[in-house]
Amino acid sequence: MPREIPFFDALIPMVLLILLVSAVLYFVLARLVEAVDLAQYVWHPALFRFAIFVVLFSSLSLWWYP
Repeated sequence: MPREIPFFDALIPMVLLILLVSAVLYFVLARLVEAVDLAQYVWHPALFRFAIFVVLFSSLSLWWYP
């Protein structure tokens, strides 16, 4: 699998694209968590949201770089 993607004359690392995809998925899931009001059941909402992002980014990275 390619580690870098050519964009015009610049090489963009795949990790940057994975970061952007996981950020978009994070915002979708954060809106869903707010809509369901799941935040009232967690101990620390900011830590919970950060953990969601870490899990998304890690799982996408491990899927792309096995």
